[in-house]
Amino acid sequence: MRHLPRSGFGYDVHRYGGKRPFILGGVPIPCDLAIEAHSDGDVLLHALMDALLGCICAGDIGELFPDTDPSLDNVSSGVLLAEVLERCRIAAFTLTHADLTIVAEVPRIAPHRQAIAANLARLLALPSSCVNVKAGSEEKMGFTGEKKGIKAYALVNGFIRLSEDSAHDLD
Repeated sequence: MRHLPRSGFGYDVHRYGGKRPFILGGVPIPCDLAIEAHSDGDVLLHALMDALLGCICAGDIGELFPDTDPSLDNVSSGVLLAEVLERCRIAAFTLTHADLTIVAEVPRIAPHRQAIAANLARLLALPSSCVNVKAGSEEKMGFTGEKKGIKAYALVNGFIRLSEDSAHDLD
């Protein structure tokens, strides 16, 4: 059995002004903002799922969970993440680290950062020392700087277990 390191990168963005309550990393954020989205609009979990799908070369969440599917209207991103994690398990991918960045002028993320990181560690079944959540603004520039929306980036690392037959293909 051979272990091949993998890294995945994810990105997502959502506009403010919709009707969805504000949720980040599965944590409700009390504020006057709402998210425009088909699902629950959790931009952080969406970026995370894309990063995980990148590790197993399985496309992106738009392919897996299309916004044209009415059954996904207001679906919890935690439910979608569970499906992505199951696909990772089937692909023999083991997640070892997640580093996530939230970009927004509003709301202030700092008061919620620890709760978000703890919930992500729980959802990913990782020790808290293996999940990092950061936040920043774009200093009043661009889409997020003009307080029109929020975006998130995710980088995940882990390894995929290859059978001896698959490992020989790499030689």
